Amino acid sequence: MGNARAVAQLYVSAFGFSVTGYSGPETGRPERVSYVLEQGAIRLVVTAALDPADAVWDHVRLHGDGVRGLSFAVDDADAAFNAAVAHGATPVQSPAADTDERGKVVHAAVAGYGDTLHVFTERRHPGFAPGFSADGLIADRRAPRVGLEHIDHVVGNVGEGDLDRWVEFYRDVFGFEEMTHFDRDQISTEYSALRSTVMTNGRGVTMPINEPAPGRKRSQIQEYLDAYRGPGVQHVALHTPDIVTAVDAMTARGVRCLTPPPSYYDQARQRMAGLGDELAWEDLARLGIMVDREGDGYLLQVFTEPLGDRPTLFVEIIERHGAEGFGEGNFKALFEAIEREQGRRGNL
Repeated sequence: MGNARAVAQLYVSAFGFSVTGYSGPETGRPERVSYVLEQGAIRLVVTAALDPADAVWDHVRLHGDGVRGLSFAVDDADAAFNAAVAHGATPVQSPAADTDERGKVVHAAVAGYGDTLHVFTERRHPGFAPGFSADGLIADRRAPRVGLEHIDHVVGNVGEGDLDRWVEFYRDVFGFEEMTHFDRDQISTEYSALRSTVMTNGRGVTMPINEPAPGRKRSQIQEYLDAYRGPGVQHVALHTPDIVTAVDAMTARGVRCLTPPPSYYDQARQRMAGLGDELAWEDLARLGIMVDREGDGYLLQVFTEPLGDRPTLFVEIIERHGAEGFGEGNFKALFEAIEREQGRRGNL
């Protein structure tokens, strides 16, 4: 991040996270500052460089604010790293331990799409990590939470023609399986399209991957790739058991969400006939929350506008009721909402 303190404050005040750890010059780390943010089982680390020689400095200079590392909790970072490299991953950081009198945390990293790192984290420490203080240096670090529970999935964007290569990467290196695939005729509008494959380890780690497909105009995926200057994480989906309450609280605190046209809800009521009679349709329409049916289950979802100045990283809030999909019935409405924003930016 360009300004970690400001971004951390955004997640605290707008999304209801708590600052549970801080690392920086005050804790003996002069080259960068980091804030640990938590809510439910979600843990984010927001970092900014203070020294131009630090790798975070170059990452922000090229990409702007975004996701540099995706951390996977493992029992043995050495074993996970060695297995990934043996199966074709490019090593970035060999296993290294941060230690103090209370224990240690071991990190190792391999390359993912673009400049994104896949980090293996082995924890044998009662706190977040050595070198972190419980004092986050943000006055209202215990702002009221909004009811976000865990990360549902993380979506990455890659260049046109690269989707199959990254599907193979997750299958061969991490042992993931293909959960579902959407071709361009399933995710398209009059102007643009994409292809997407959802990869999962079957134990709660789900990572859809998108690539742009040729269309009459520039797709949202290509706009992201141009603005981010390469592949990267497009959005992080956060699960909540009560999306109306969560989004109501977030929008009251200044979070802006994409909204489908009013006609969307007439069509959605028809799709949900016999299943969504208990839904608060007026609240869904007021907040821009979309709904999709999947067999005897359904899901509700809403997408924020980009969180930074570039049209790159955004957040999805999702509530599931027996549905494991990703809102296929909402794709067209979502694309059209994004295209309206692209048009306002002159990027469609």
